Amino acid sequence: MALHRLTSLTMGVPNAAETAAYYTEFGLTPADNGWFASQDGGRQLRIVQTPTRRLVEIRIGADTPDDLAAAASRLHRLGIDSRSEQNRLTAHDKATGVRAVLEVTPGLVQAPVRGTAYNGPGRHDRTGARAPGVLRTDPVRPRKLGHVVLGTLDFDATTVFFRDGLGFKASDYIKDQGAFLRCSTDHHNVLVLAAPIAFLHHTSWQVDDIDDVGRGAAAMLEDHPERHVWGLGRHHAGSNFFWYLKDPAGNFSEYYSDMDCIVDDQLWTPEVLEGAKGLFSWGPPPPPSFLSPDDLAGLMTDAHSTPR
Repeated sequence: MALHRLTSLTMGVPNAAETAAYYTEFGLTPADNGWFASQDGGRQLRIVQTPTRRLVEIRIGADTPDDLAAAASRLHRLGIDSRSEQNRLTAHDKATGVRAVLEVTPGLVQAPVRGTAYNGPGRHDRTGARAPGVLRTDPVRPRKLGHVVLGTLDFDATTVFFRDGLGFKASDYIKDQGAFLRCSTDHHNVLVLAAPIAFLHHTSWQVDDIDDVGRGAAAMLEDHPERHVWGLGRHHAGSNFFWYLKDPAGNFSEYYSDMDCIVDDQLWTPEVLEGAKGLFSWGPPPPPSFLSPDDLAGLMTDAHSTPR
């Protein structure tokens, strides 16, 4: 595909230092100018100071300058302005204010990690020792940024911006409330959600397996049980294992593993999901604060009184 990965995000928060400490503990590596790096993806999160929490920018990798030109043409037909310079195309989603940057950059190549051995009925893939997930003592460090979930006042406009303008592909939908969109072979890299205000719902970070989903969350919760949001569970859309936590600014962060991979568009048929399928396959039910974060009313008030 012309687009090949979610390169990075810029997150605006009113408490940058406190939030930065959280993502360091989450397993990302601090760099300069507010940047944080994952193990395989490099600098993928930037934290900047803003009056309220929000998604400021999303960057997407493209293959060639021709792909940028094609996106510019699509955006123009939609009546959306864009700016091109030095192998980079910039446009803004009017509904959310998010700045999207397509940039010609190499694809992400991850070195294969040997699959974890698990025993099962009639199958003994590991013998004579405890399970690897029990023996691991190293801190969990995310491999890459997987996706971002963005609330929008205008679901149709934001979906059109990413899908029909920038060139994302649709993987699944939640009726007229959600659009799982991909710019890579991952099931989704952006989830657009209908919401009463534009806001950043969560970022999601890949770890090796379900054991590291659990280990990472357990470590984050050891001295801060108030960080827990939802998990452990498995989604239907994307099929991934998940555990959600909350950062000091109010954004959710997710450890995930085992995401659906779509390498041939012809072999994947998007579904329109309803009810629980739009949220999860198994696990505890999501708390009300996951569906409608506690600070949404405050964000709505601030949106009418605070310049961005």
